[in-house]
Amino acid sequence: MNLRQLSTTAPDFEAEFQRVLHWSAETDGAIENRVAEILADVKARGDSAVLEYTARFDRLDAKSVAALELTREELKAAFEQITPAQRDALQAAAARVRSYHERQLEACGRSWSYRDEDGTLLGQKVTPLDRVGIYVPGGKAAYPSSVLMNAIPAHVAGVPEIIMVVPTPGGEKNPLVLAAAYVAGVSRAFTIGGAQAVAALAYGTATVPKVDKITGPGNAYVASAKKHVFGQVGIDMIAGPSEILVLADGTTDPDWVAMDLFSQAEHDELAQSILLSPDADYIAKVRASIDKLLPKMPRKDVIQASLEGRGALILTRSMDEACEISNRIAPEHLEVSSNEPHRWEPLLRHAGAIFLGAYTSESLGDYCAGPNHVLPTSGTARFSSPLGVYDFQKRSSLIEVSEAGAQKLGPIAAELAYGEGLQGHARAAEMRLRR
Repeated sequence: MNLRQLSTTAPDFEAEFQRVLHWSAETDGAIENRVAEILADVKARGDSAVLEYTARFDRLDAKSVAALELTREELKAAFEQITPAQRDALQAAAARVRSYHERQLEACGRSWSYRDEDGTLLGQKVTPLDRVGIYVPGGKAAYPSSVLMNAIPAHVAGVPEIIMVVPTPGGEKNPLVLAAAYVAGVSRAFTIGGAQAVAALAYGTATVPKVDKITGPGNAYVASAKKHVFGQVGIDMIAGPSEILVLADGTTDPDWVAMDLFSQAEHDELAQSILLSPDADYIAKVRASIDKLLPKMPRKDVIQASLEGRGALILTRSMDEACEISNRIAPEHLEVSSNEPHRWEPLLRHAGAIFLGAYTSESLGDYCAGPNHVLPTSGTARFSSPLGVYDFQKRSSLIEVSEAGAQKLGPIAAELAYGEGLQGHARAAEMRLRR
């Protein structure tokens, strides 16, 4: 396999490193134009447009959008249809995801207030969004775990209505996805997808209710549509290809690390898998493991294309330097594959999720560890966070100024308002001053 191997001591390292990281987030112009047309059409014609696009793109004919809605009984039937092992796994994963997000709610999702010395009350009121939409991929890419990761934090946040949309090409419904919707407490679910589903959620139709925020992954059309409707509604993020970065000190079984690199490379050809290690012999062992294990992988062609196109094995001077490079990359998934993970964790500032220790495979975080698997990609972990309870809440400031407080704050506000030329602001504050 033609997998890049770099060294930080090489004179051309910086140029080669930038080639590894380069990825254009620009959406194809034709997709942008088509999405804009679909959004405008759904906004203008509502259900009729949604039905037409669903028939065209998903080969699913229906007389009404109401006929595309999944009932609670259908979701329950799907839950009962899957195997007992699948039911147990869904419920165990859901319980862990719920437990984690309930702790998140306790830590950051509560209202608070205080009174200062003059009796003025200041604080913050935290309230859930009224209605959210979650987009779940369908067809070949069916992800019940995404249902749990999007719906459960919304539920924990207190959102009273969660609307799920999921494409079902040719009418093929994935029982695990429907069962996950049942377990996660989805309020309503529609078998529609693509840009038309995003438009229906953003603008509302006669059948699909308008939501306040749309979360969840999708293809290029879905990503473009979310970008277009942002401002009309909130969105979680514009996700790029999946990424994993492994920092390895050479103490982990190289087969484990090779498979961890595969776990992201198998998503698609643009996914990125990088290993950073100060141990040249260990990098050679991981490369040998890759060559040994790859032929046995069902998605070996996708994995190989991903590793050759965007993957790299990078020899660093030290683990400290590996941590510095990791902060430059700001990866979606960051594994610290070391027998001393807590020694290195304080040095790591930018990552969507940090997986500590050899036994903490990224795949556990994807499915059942508890923290959310909807993570910032393409270096956006430098300024954004995983999906969480806080994404389904908003905060209102609370201000109650006492009479004594008005005497203290009024002159300050008036002075600044006069300086800005806003006499109405100034006089409103001055009128409350004692004569």
